Amino acid sequence: MTIPHSLDRAARNAVETSQLLNDPAALRGPNRPQLRRYEVSSLLNGNVVQTRHIAPAMPLFEDAFCAFCRGSLVETDIGPVAIEDLQPGDHVIDENGTPQQVVWKGSTVLVPGRADARGRTHNLVRIMADAFGMQRPLSGVLAGPSARLMATPCHMRKLSDGQQLLTPVREFVDGLNVIETSPPTPVELFHIGLRRHSVIRVDGLQFETYHPGVNALRVMSHAMRSVYLNLFAHVEKLTDFGPQVLPRAGDGEIAAVGL
Repeated sequence: MTIPHSLDRAARNAVETSQLLNDPAALRGPNRPQLRRYEVSSLLNGNVVQTRHIAPAMPLFEDAFCAFCRGSLVETDIGPVAIEDLQPGDHVIDENGTPQQVVWKGSTVLVPGRADARGRTHNLVRIMADAFGMQRPLSGVLAGPSARLMATPCHMRKLSDGQQLLTPVREFVDGLNVIETSPPTPVELFHIGLRRHSVIRVDGLQFETYHPGVNALRVMSHAMRSVYLNLFAHVEKLTDFGPQVLPRAGDGEIAAVGL
């Protein structure tokens, strides 16, 4: 039986990953990487393949898994489906009302209120019902730290020059309708990827699907790139994620569209 190219690549990368993460010098160093377990479901040759990965607990990796909390309802071609029940091969509805196939879903578990080795906490954002208008959202939404909304907060409107932006949910925190929360207990978080970057409707709000962003190439070494790409069976290189559907806002900057 012929081994699919994506699985063959994953096997090669797994060896490279093992060597990188078990380098005694790196693990003894002052900046040794903190590791996290990531769960991945991928669509391969029409079948759903589930894998587990041990990879660095770095923002680039965590952002791929930490957008939606368990129970978030994603609009699909058969109606709302809880994010934990959504599977690769299912079709979600994009911002144009077109069904788009899910090819990747990732999840991880973290404790938002517990600081990591670098002192970072992973705050969740609770969006109250009607915070963005009537039935937007329909009820309270709990979003993860990497979730981005297709909306522009007031303090970024001069930067946007009237164009729509994909904005981190934390930028909307006002202490009343949108608040930060850091539960002291473990929380399971999810993200999904389509064949192209899109905006989908989750709990009545428009969120982006996963894309590494236009700056990913600038922050990854060759070795770390192999570890990262091993999480995504549907791509061979970073440019396979395609262009961003809209520019992103964050940290006072607007990223360019495209890779």
